[in-house]
Amino acid sequence: MKQLMPFIIVIVFFILIAIFILALYNYRLKKRIIDAGPLDETGLKFLQQLSGFGTEAMKWAIIMMTTGLGLIVMQFIPYSAEDSPLPYGVEMLFVAAGFFLYYLFIRNHRDKQSL
Repeated sequence: MKQLMPFIIVIVFFILIAIFILALYNYRLKKRIIDAGPLDETGLKFLQQLSGFGTEAMKWAIIMMTTGLGLIVMQFIPYSAEDSPLPYGVEMLFVAAGFFLYYLFIRNHRDKQSL
């Protein structure tokens, strides 16, 4: 496990860089669209799609929280680390639960916006 940690840290580092670059380019694109002048309905819809970063942040917060919770739960379950697929199954269940919670959050968020 100790050999895997530097690899995971590098992956997380590059993911954070990618998120930062995407946020920067979305900001620049929104600024250009707004500076171009009056917007028609298509431009407004496109601009609203670019502003959906808040839900993306919530998605990753929910997924990371449930993934961490799965890792905590695995500390209390007795299993053979070499032979058992149990840790993979438990972790996948928690990750899937995170995606499901995000789906419920988005559905609830869209229902409130349509009212």
